[in-house]
Amino acid sequence: MRIGVISDTHGLVRPEVLEAFEGVDHILHAGDIGGEDVLVELRAIAPVTACAGNIDGFHFGEAGETARITLAGVRFFLTHILDRPRKPKREVTEALVKEPTDMVLFGHSHLPHDESVNGIHYFNPASAGPRRFDYPVSVGIIEIKGGKAKARHVPLDARSKAALKAHMNQLSSR
Repeated sequence: MRIGVISDTHGLVRPEVLEAFEGVDHILHAGDIGGEDVLVELRAIAPVTACAGNIDGFHFGEAGETARITLAGVRFFLTHILDRPRKPKREVTEALVKEPTDMVLFGHSHLPHDESVNGIHYFNPASAGPRRFDYPVSVGIIEIKGGKAKARHVPLDARSKAALKAHMNQLSSR
């Protein structure tokens, strides 16, 4: 199974996103959607599960502050604001204790992240919307084979390849 991961679109679906998500079976959006048209465009590619972000008022149509879904045996928890993988905000910690997960997908910081902490894989695809600072513009792809998930970032422009390396996992060092 191939899953597209996106966050912080802020009302923009770049043409490069459509190319990166070609052939995905499902799309997971980690908040700051920015408009129903974003979900409409993504649903034209594959089914979408989304959580809402702060620009969405943490509620956007069917998307609430968090979302959960199991795909190909892998349990996903989506939240927009995590804080840091090594010190998630209290509400996230409580949700993970109440119902365990394999992978936490988050956004908000616009910083790429890909790290396992205490048996949970934390992944932030970075922002796919308007460029912010010198941060990358990217999405993620998760491939699930035999119940194991492998995630990677996909830069959406030439400049973002170096920016992914420069900003990867900065949330662990802060």
